[in-house]
Amino acid sequence: MGNWGKQIQIPATYMRGGTSKGVFFLKDDLPTDPVIRDKVLLRVIGSPDPYGQQIDGMGGATSSTSKVVILNKSERPGCDIDYLFGQVAIEQPLVDWSGNCGNLTSAVGPFAIYRGLVEAPKNGIVTVNIWQENIGKKIIAHVPIENGTVQELGDFVLDGVTFPAAEIKLEFLDPAGADEKSTDGGGMFPTGNPLDIIHIPGIGEVEATLINAGNPAVFVEASALGLRGTELQDDINRNADLLNRFELIRAHSAVIMGLEESVEYAKKRQHTPKIAFFEEATSYTTSDGKEVHRDNIDILARILSMGKLHHAMTGTGAVAIAAAASIPGTIVSKILGDVMSELRFGHPSGTLTVGAEAAKEEIGWTVKKVVMSRSARRLMEGSVLLPDFNDLTK
Repeated sequence: MGNWGKQIQIPATYMRGGTSKGVFFLKDDLPTDPVIRDKVLLRVIGSPDPYGQQIDGMGGATSSTSKVVILNKSERPGCDIDYLFGQVAIEQPLVDWSGNCGNLTSAVGPFAIYRGLVEAPKNGIVTVNIWQENIGKKIIAHVPIENGTVQELGDFVLDGVTFPAAEIKLEFLDPAGADEKSTDGGGMFPTGNPLDIIHIPGIGEVEATLINAGNPAVFVEASALGLRGTELQDDINRNADLLNRFELIRAHSAVIMGLEESVEYAKKRQHTPKIAFFEEATSYTTSDGKEVHRDNIDILARILSMGKLHHAMTGTGAVAIAAAASIPGTIVSKILGDVMSELRFGHPSGTLTVGAEAAKEEIGWTVKKVVMSRSARRLMEGSVLLPDFNDLTK
């Protein structure tokens, strides 16, 4: 028999946040060496898995369920906690730290309260000031408290989540401004334009909005790819040729946006930018059989995450959609026919309402904040088990 060490335990909480799930850790419970830390997190989630199932880990074999969150008490003025998000690749040995998860953001405040990083009153709403380390932005979460603890259960319905829960309101502050790491001033539109015509080898010219709000994103019209905008997951994810075209547009846009130096590497790192497509409002049937009437939505929206169509909508995708809807000349406002400070869009699982405060200044259009509601719930508390760090680094 080989000389294998025993498994070790790391305190962790498995949580749903919005339409995502992830494993939450305190920073002090993980290795300080980032290389060892990433190997630990990969093993926890069950990656890399050539079978694509993450059977030997906590991951759920989708982009929405292959995620980790690390929190610590913040020393930054005006912030309570620092929040670092990792998107764990399923078949590659990669934890992508390049962007935020807007959905799991809704679980950050509750987890911080559970673990004693933020104090809660007996009853009321706790305002949790979150510093999002990946993108260098502040987010404010309004977490309901009942009898001294987080109120998790309630009647707030979030399409894409089966059961109702308590509502958590989120404010993404200055989501499109430059972060503190920027050397060129950053900005909402990396090309300086709300709309660009980009040339994609093998596809041709594509009209797109390249936007950086919440996370970097690429927005195109559904009709540009021969789509209706009412597609569900199977319609997209079973079409290898279509997925390849989306990935070509996304990867080339990553280079144009200055996120990657080469298309080849952009294809390996799929977390950012996201790519989404839109169409004028029309009635459709959701993935669970609900009917969405055209009069109840302003626009159709679909987003891809890690190379597949998302079953609902990413949180940061919603942030970018709200920003684009509030500014003239983007793909979104062009389809809407006007700018909108609040809109409801239809996605594969239902609808979502988001709002943005935008203003035109000397430097161009700015978005002060984007507001939306999500929900969160603890699924399991305790420890994750994995081989000793020394075994992982052999």
